[in-house]
Amino acid sequence: MRGLLYFLLFLLVVFGVLYALTGWSYSDGERAGTVSKFSRRGFIFKTYEGVLNVGGFSGETGSLTPQYFDFSVKDEDVAKQITDAVKTGQRVTLHYEEKILKFPWNGETKYYITGVEIVGPPMRPYGDTSAYPGYQPGQTQPQPGQPQAATQAPATSDSIR
Repeated sequence: MRGLLYFLLFLLVVFGVLYALTGWSYSDGERAGTVSKFSRRGFIFKTYEGVLNVGGFSGETGSLTPQYFDFSVKDEDVAKQITDAVKTGQRVTLHYEEKILKFPWNGETKYYITGVEIVGPPMRPYGDTSAYPGYQPGQTQPQPGQPQAATQAPATSDSIR
């Protein structure tokens, strides 16, 4: 009986340590950039994995050098938001938690995304010229494939005689 009690106490301690290592977050924060790759993959455990292109500037060479942030996603709603951001090419801010220990059914990285924010204005539809200089609000934009009608001055009473 005493051996069974020690065994149960040992299992309780082991599960407590595993829970603390996987459930407790070592750190949390935010990263901003453009999601360059996002997929659902795995042989047995299908998880969402992605790469965020953070960008960067090298002080040594004076050139732009890409910096990548690998992450995993557990939540289906967050995965849908990231998929939508990939489709539109918008910049995002990813809120993440870093775990000490990772298990294969949670993802391939220690960084788990908990929230997504879209950064900047939404993408404009094709042919929208409102961002170009000289655009005036209320000005109609010609539709592609339609001929532009020539504008004529309205007839006045003097021109009718």
